[in-house]
Amino acid sequence: MHVHTLVVGAGSSGCVVAARLSEDPSHRVLLVDAGPDYPTGDIPHDLADGTRNSIKAHDWGLKHTPSTTVLRLPLPRGRVVGGSSAVNTCIAIRALPRDIQEWADLGLHEWTWEACLPAFRAIETDLALGASRPDIHGADGPLPLFRHPPEAWTPWSAAFVEAAGDLGFAPCADTNDPTTPEGVGAHAMNQIDGRRISAAEAWLTPEVRQRASLTIWAHTQVSQLQFSGCRVVGAKVIRQGESQVVSADRVVLAAGAIHTPPLLLRSGIGARADLDRLGIDARIVLPGVAHRLLDHPGFAMFYRPRLKGMVDPASPVIQTVLRSSSGEGPWPHDLQFQAGSHVPIGRRTVPGVSLMAMLGKTRGHGQIRWPSVALDAKPVVRSRFHEHPEDRLRAVIAMELIRELGRQKELSALGTHIWPSARMVSTRAGIERWMPYVTDSGYHPSGTAPMGADDDPLAVTDGHGQVRGTAGLTIADASLLPTIPTGNIHLTVLMVAHRIAGWLARDADV
Repeated sequence: MHVHTLVVGAGSSGCVVAARLSEDPSHRVLLVDAGPDYPTGDIPHDLADGTRNSIKAHDWGLKHTPSTTVLRLPLPRGRVVGGSSAVNTCIAIRALPRDIQEWADLGLHEWTWEACLPAFRAIETDLALGASRPDIHGADGPLPLFRHPPEAWTPWSAAFVEAAGDLGFAPCADTNDPTTPEGVGAHAMNQIDGRRISAAEAWLTPEVRQRASLTIWAHTQVSQLQFSGCRVVGAKVIRQGESQVVSADRVVLAAGAIHTPPLLLRSGIGARADLDRLGIDARIVLPGVAHRLLDHPGFAMFYRPRLKGMVDPASPVIQTVLRSSSGEGPWPHDLQFQAGSHVPIGRRTVPGVSLMAMLGKTRGHGQIRWPSVALDAKPVVRSRFHEHPEDRLRAVIAMELIRELGRQKELSALGTHIWPSARMVSTRAGIERWMPYVTDSGYHPSGTAPMGADDDPLAVTDGHGQVRGTAGLTIADASLLPTIPTGNIHLTVLMVAHRIAGWLARDADV
């Protein structure tokens, strides 16, 4: 089989790239994914339910070690057409202008806020603000953004907003307004009335799927890229247990921050030490492949409800958000807080509530290593949260604010603080001791094949996602991010994919 473009991975970025490139009826696009596809609209309940993450039914079964403790925790990644956008919490927060400026400051001159804002607008339909704020929001993009109105907030979410106000935080009606992102209010979410709208549902609509220019293969894994000299000319794929070669004029990698790097390594692209350890002949030495893992550490305190019936397992886990600044380090708005209206653990719901925080910027980074070149080999993921002293300090400050929020009359009337105990978190030293035991991933892995300037020794791609030393090979997923955005990364990944797809389509307007 020969196609113009082979897109590897039908997660958030793959769906965007395949949909945009297949707009040209003369351009044949093949989109492949290791997981199942649900094209008829008969979506399983765990994927349709946008009130909580889907953890197991459509998951790769990965684990990670958050910090220096022996804890190994699940690292959910969507194994389904739609990828992690089909299983996530549906939080839709953009990168801030300062986040994008970091990329420009690294020599990536294609990435400025002025260049990225049109792409952010193009991917969304902000149901509340798209029509009234066309300068910053979209009104006709594929992905609908919804905010729970105050009358629909759970008692815990509503009390969280009031408690934040009591501590002096201003209301924030739009966390995606680049001029006023700080404060407390409703989260923007890619769901409508509890139904998750994944990238697959938003971009691979029935009309798009009917295009003769687009073919989708589910249950298909790519084992290795095919080369002619330095040009990528296709890939070996395993489809429903059968091996075959797909030839392509170009290949776009959109398998995500965890699965794009091993495909590069199996194809002989990576750090020489990694290739030697895995017994792979080096084709192109790029030390930045899997050199570092960026992610957001998240941590929480837990509370026992005081009121009978307060915890409704059918209600959304998260509806509201507080964004603030730690006052330490160079980044404003580096802390994000949320109220968890119940505590889902796997398929069960624990009758408790929580106050959660996320550190939006980190000095440190994690590591990923693969034990073998086998297609089913699972990576060893060490997130290494809080190893940098500045990260620890800002995390402690965030936990102190959680503690103060929980003491406000609105929240303390609804929940009794149970873990970590009040004694354990009464001092900074105590919080720091407990931090490794209350920390998990924010499920935002990124930066494992970063774009960078010509003089960046760890740059895997240029500013357009073109893999260095190759022709016909582009990366378009979260692997590319040279630094992690301050908030959740989903909208930023969609924006990046939209721009790269425009470049691939030679769209002068992007």
